Amino acid sequence: MEDARRARWTAVAAGSLLTLAGVAAALMRLGGGVPARVPVAYAVGAVVCAPAVFLGARGHTRRALWLLVLGAMVMALGDQFD
Repeated sequence: MEDARRARWTAVAAGSLLTLAGVAAALMRLGGGVPARVPVAYAVGAVVCAPAVFLGARGHTRRALWLLVLGAMVMALGDQFD
């Protein structure tokens, strides 16, 4: 039971952190002279990571993990555009 609780809180914490990081990166890149797809990629990655917080809190940690991986990959793609 304790392992499941730890997995839930880890998914919630990681989802929150990646969502905030994606939003912050998107906002930082908005003002710079970068192509429009860069902040969009960071924002889309944050949007993909956001449901992982709710899924992790409800015990769907495997789905939350996949969303976190997908969101991080989208944000990494935005970093490649930069």
